[in-house]
Amino acid sequence: MSALLQQPFTIQKRDFIAGLEKGLAVIEAFDQERSRLSMTEVAQRTGLTRAAARRYLLTLTQLGYVHYDGRMFSLTAKVLRLGQSYLHSGRLPRVVHPQLHKLAHVLQEASSAGVLDGNDVLCIAATTAGRIVSATLAPGTRVPAYCTSNGRVLLAALPQEQVDQWLEQQQIEPLTPHTITHRERLRIEIARARAQGYAMVDQELELGLRTLAVPIRNLRGDTVAALNVSVHAARMSMSDLQERCLPALLQVQAQLRSLL
Repeated sequence: MSALLQQPFTIQKRDFIAGLEKGLAVIEAFDQERSRLSMTEVAQRTGLTRAAARRYLLTLTQLGYVHYDGRMFSLTAKVLRLGQSYLHSGRLPRVVHPQLHKLAHVLQEASSAGVLDGNDVLCIAATTAGRIVSATLAPGTRVPAYCTSNGRVLLAALPQEQVDQWLEQQQIEPLTPHTITHRERLRIEIARARAQGYAMVDQELELGLRTLAVPIRNLRGDTVAALNVSVHAARMSMSDLQERCLPALLQVQAQLRSLL
């Protein structure tokens, strides 16, 4: 059983505020690739009419969440308040973060924790231990689940039927020459992670980046997140990564289970 499988909370239609949903969709329309958008582009990315997109953008600008330079819109730093509210109040990141620091101190390697959010892994806690191995190792960053160790152990917690459905929905692209893009091979790798209890990924997300991840489970055995260690390929082979880092990851995994 995985906490990832919990059905979304449903409410009566009369209680659903569509305006809030659309306002959040406008904020989510901005990303690393498109940090500045026109009104028309926001409308296209959210499925809103141009008139509706204009109203939401102007409202968010009035509230201080969006900046308008007379031609293009962009998010302001105030949006960070939304994420910080979770990082400061959410039990999971508050419990995981101290354990990440202990792990990084022991291994002297970068480490992060993430949860499955649609097609991606969303980072909820991270520490570099003085080693900057990837720009993706920061709270709030998103990476594709199919080519990351955290993603594969999270997917391994799902029933096979859901894994198959998830894989069929993915737009799988080769981010590096090492990225596995064949769905059957990905299915095998996810099954391997399920059987082993951990996943290893060799330079599939970024060249030079090797990662090893284990699931984070609560006392009921539900998978609630994933925890990994990231290293430079030039410094550590895959066999060394497993031998040196897996025991420490499993130790932190056990400690977190007693806390969650």
